[in-house]
Amino acid sequence: MRILGIDTGERRVGFAVSDPLGITAQGLETFDAREGIDLVDHVKGLVERYGVEEIVVGHPVGLAGHAGESSRRASQLAKLLGERFGLRVTLWDERFSSEEAKRVLRGQRAPKTAIDKLAAVIILQSYLDYRRRSD
Repeated sequence: MRILGIDTGERRVGFAVSDPLGITAQGLETFDAREGIDLVDHVKGLVERYGVEEIVVGHPVGLAGHAGESSRRASQLAKLLGERFGLRVTLWDERFSSEEAKRVLRGQRAPKTAIDKLAAVIILQSYLDYRRRSD
């Protein structure tokens, strides 16, 4: 079963997909909203291409657990994707995923899109690890 991980942002959205066994996460190309493609249509293409059966959306809650504007956007996206595709969509705490991605890429000449891609990998991998420990 493949799972799609999403790191939402205002302009760029990072994606990762699991291997068929749901053990590892691999980064996919970052989506840029300025390219004129609808985000939901882009997700539809990924769902179809990879045979995705579940989606994990990074949920950016504040340090104190409060929901801000970005958290509300992620929740709305998760709801929309669940309704549109009829798949299980899980909101997953993504605190520090972008910071962790920046730390990993520190000192490298990586574009900002690499941070979004790696953040999506970190979000999805933490979810996959949680699922394995829970089984």
